[in-house]
Amino acid sequence: MSDETKLDSGEANNDTVHTNFIEDIIDADLKAGKNAGKVATRFPPEPNGYLHIGHAKSICLNFGVAKKYNGICNLRFDDTNPETEETEYVEAIKDDIRWLGFEWDGLYFASDYFDAMYDHAMTLVKDGKAYVESLTPDEIRQYRGDFNTPGKNSPYRDRPVDENIEMFEKMKAGEYKDGEICLRAKIDMQSPNMNLRDPIVYRIRHARHHRTGDKWCIYPMYDWAHGLEDSIEGITHSLCTLEFENHRPLYDWFLEQLPVHHPQQIEFARLNLNYTVMSKRKLLQLVKENHVDGWDDPRMPTICGMRRRGVSPSSLRKFSDRIGMAKRENVADIALLEHVMREDLNETSPRLMGVINPLKVEIENYPKDKEEFFEAPLHPEDDRWGSRQIPFCRELYIEQDDFKEDPPKKWFRLSPGTEIRLRYACLITCKEVVKDQNGNVEKLICTWDPESRGGNAPDGRKVKGTSHWVSARHAEKITVRQYDRLFNVENPNKVEEGQNWLENLNPNSLEILTGCYAEPYIRELKPEARIQFERIGYFVADRYDFTPETPIFNRTVTLRDSWAKIEKNQGSANRGQKKQPQPAKNQKKTDSTAPAEITIDDFAKLDLRVGTIKEASLVEGADKLLQLQVDIGAGKPRQVFAGIRKRFENPEEIIGKNVIVVANLKPRQMKFGLSEGMVLAAGGKENRLELAEVLGDTLPGDTVS
Repeated sequence: MSDETKLDSGEANNDTVHTNFIEDIIDADLKAGKNAGKVATRFPPEPNGYLHIGHAKSICLNFGVAKKYNGICNLRFDDTNPETEETEYVEAIKDDIRWLGFEWDGLYFASDYFDAMYDHAMTLVKDGKAYVESLTPDEIRQYRGDFNTPGKNSPYRDRPVDENIEMFEKMKAGEYKDGEICLRAKIDMQSPNMNLRDPIVYRIRHARHHRTGDKWCIYPMYDWAHGLEDSIEGITHSLCTLEFENHRPLYDWFLEQLPVHHPQQIEFARLNLNYTVMSKRKLLQLVKENHVDGWDDPRMPTICGMRRRGVSPSSLRKFSDRIGMAKRENVADIALLEHVMREDLNETSPRLMGVINPLKVEIENYPKDKEEFFEAPLHPEDDRWGSRQIPFCRELYIEQDDFKEDPPKKWFRLSPGTEIRLRYACLITCKEVVKDQNGNVEKLICTWDPESRGGNAPDGRKVKGTSHWVSARHAEKITVRQYDRLFNVENPNKVEEGQNWLENLNPNSLEILTGCYAEPYIRELKPEARIQFERIGYFVADRYDFTPETPIFNRTVTLRDSWAKIEKNQGSANRGQKKQPQPAKNQKKTDSTAPAEITIDDFAKLDLRVGTIKEASLVEGADKLLQLQVDIGAGKPRQVFAGIRKRFENPEEIIGKNVIVVANLKPRQMKFGLSEGMVLAAGGKENRLELAEVLGDTLPGDTVS
């Protein structure tokens, strides 16, 4: 829809940018006059797979930093391994970045610099800082030692320079087999940093490269290529994930040996997400073994998969901003991602009515051949969307879940003899239940109040229940793919000995429903249109399979977090399976009001972190709450609403305190804002309350155990 596209794209320039430790470093560099006041970053994917949500965080960081400082950000493909890289991945990565709302300043490939890299490697050889190794790969590993055993020098480490030059030239000319020899840097085999124990610089691979063809049969290792690529492009700040922290001394050593520009490498924590795997190897396995329907399966954490699921680019940008930049590894809660998705979709999705599990309703006092239309807004909170006309006739469909023949207490939807409101239309009353030969409810016979057009009774009587509906005569038949989380445990990689991580796949991650109906306005939609089916959830018209003739919708996210409720119910069911021992006749019964016991495993699920209170203020309209901004080492402070106002009427007195924060508590939308954690406090009678403070030499984000 054009309106939807306009609203979504217009938001790209309004994303909030928060200061983080990386920007603090850049600010200090600019203040000191480094890099002539310039900022240049790069996003360097390897074209051996599709990007996932972890890459989205890096994309937002690198392109966001460049934009904030009026610098440049290059897209550079690290295509140094011809055996795993394909042009298909290159094009998919470019498509993903543009979809996220970014455009690169320069497009480069590591292969653009192969000649320069070879020349620089020859400089190391001529300077006696690199040598040709003739040990086998297994022997190299043995000589290298391990974390407990220092390495020992190769017998070829002191090979004459002239001989090294000749052999390296022959390597390039293709006169050796794969793995027969390699080029190593001569650094320190005794170094406690394994990366400095004479790392391999070039290895032989007689494989066709997707860009250079058969020109090269030797290919640089990433540690060698990385710094030179940054240097050649004039990158000022090379932003990497934490796994490269131990590689930084090698990055620096290589550049220090050459008369070249030396960028600064800075590491940040990669994005980890619960109920998800991020390993490219495992994602590839899911695809190859047909556990999913390709890289863009809406259950995959790939950017193209999330796009097909209906996640908006602004949602991913906001999520990246919300979780901030951390120096320590952490796991983000997928519930926070879903919360951000709902926030965004609530603002940018038109409302339509659809019935997923239909139940027919016949209005016996409505003329058979008559039809009329009711006007309804496309977005109840935003008049810019306009309205649509919903057709109405004698026969309708409502949701099966909106009717119970024998309703429980406080049931406000339809049941025999009760009256409900049809959204935007009128009031109806159920008079009769028609069943098939098996006793299943087949149809409801109802009456309508002609005076209640619009859904309000002229006599002022109040009707609590409201149902969505579609006209049976005008409804469009649709297919609905209901997607859920791909894994049914928080950490899919954690398995018992002898088990496989694939056993944690959620068998109910996809349900395809074909007998669904929607109002005829869906004919106006185009592929990738995001909508809300009222009272059901957010959906997207499938990117590839949706047509007016075959309307197929993918569920993006439910209206509420049903996952937490499922887990709670499952926990109750499991507790009920074990019969509790009965007390002896002369034994006192335990106090039923006492808190339930928990195990150490239950307590271990809490992610307790040191947090420093940076800001504290009163919450207007709340006599118990303080609004806190708490630094837990994640770059951006967490907002926490804490019920400690009676103890700390002057909020300024707690600023600077190091407290204990429950960091993995699901975000909660409160009346006054989003609360993203909990601070621990001890309380008692007479309003005694003290914060659980952490003393000693600690930093925000340190684990409390």
